[in-house]
Amino acid sequence: MIRNALSLLAIAAATPVAAATKNPFSAEFYSLKNTDFVVAVSFLIFIGIIFYMKVPSMLGGMLDKRAEGIESELKEARALRDEAQKILASYERKQLEVQEQADRIVAQARESASEAAEQAKLDLAASLDRRLQAAEDQIASAEQRAVKQVRDEAASIAVAAASDVISKELSAAKAGDLIDDAIKTVQAKLH
Repeated sequence: MIRNALSLLAIAAATPVAAATKNPFSAEFYSLKNTDFVVAVSFLIFIGIIFYMKVPSMLGGMLDKRAEGIESELKEARALRDEAQKILASYERKQLEVQEQADRIVAQARESASEAAEQAKLDLAASLDRRLQAAEDQIASAEQRAVKQVRDEAASIAVAAASDVISKELSAAKAGDLIDDAIKTVQAKLH
């Protein structure tokens, strides 16, 4: 009720009567020929219709509904914020767990890498030993071939020298006898 009275007082203060060009206390102001009076009466009738149709209470109800809607939205926003903070805390915990797991994986990877490096060093040393042994074997084989070649060459030279000496000093009959003996020796060894 007090709200309605204050509303009427504010409306009366803002009426065209207060802004009229003629003195509202004179008799000619209250004539229908005075546009200020007609506007003031029309304004008061309009205000009366507004109050009769209960527009202020409808506006108050609409504002109350709007305030209730805003309040429920604020409650929902608070609930969403709380839920978001819980989710954020959960993700932060998960992030810490993942970071710890990543640190463990990196430590294991470093350990595996150092083990792999040690194994690679051992494998390299074994490979070098095998290569050295293979090289020594090749050198020994080459040495044996060289010795054999030298012996074969020495034997060839000795045979050639002996054949020269024998051909110069040996007669044809003696040579024939030697060939026959050699053929018999070869036959005996082959059979």
